[in-house]
Amino acid sequence: MEYKLIYSDRKSISASVKGGVLTVRAPRGVKTEAVERFLQKHHKWIEKHLEEAKKSEERFAALNDAEIAEIKRSAKKYFADKTKLYSEIMGIKYGRITITGARTRYGSCSSKGNISYSWRLMLYPEAAREYVVVHELAHILEMNHSATFYAIIQRVMPDYKERKKGLSH
Repeated sequence: MEYKLIYSDRKSISASVKGGVLTVRAPRGVKTEAVERFLQKHHKWIEKHLEEAKKSEERFAALNDAEIAEIKRSAKKYFADKTKLYSEIMGIKYGRITITGARTRYGSCSSKGNISYSWRLMLYPEAAREYVVVHELAHILEMNHSATFYAIIQRVMPDYKERKKGLSH
């Protein structure tokens, strides 16, 4: 199994999959054998996430330039409308909305309240897209992923955990 290994000042080994690349982070001085044992122990999780990344890439690779341009146009309107709707429900003011081509982030929110959404989100179920809108708006009130942050989301979207699952398909 191929992976990128990064040593740093940390206490434990971790793994992440982004863009189809497996990255392992380990404390300085940890031997390769310990990393290999970690990978073996977590191979099911790793395989699942690598497979999801592969499916995601295949989904986007099948699109031609005209289709991507149309998706970007529809994303602009969709996210403008949904952000306006949910901001009114949540009583939140936001800045500008930008549509990006981000591959590993569905959305982001700046400290100034500007929100970015990836056009790639348009290929996910609507319930999942709405979750991302509420998630980014919640960041205007709470710029972290604390219990308070998720409580904000839950007040507006009690089924957010189920909706979030739609992002991994």
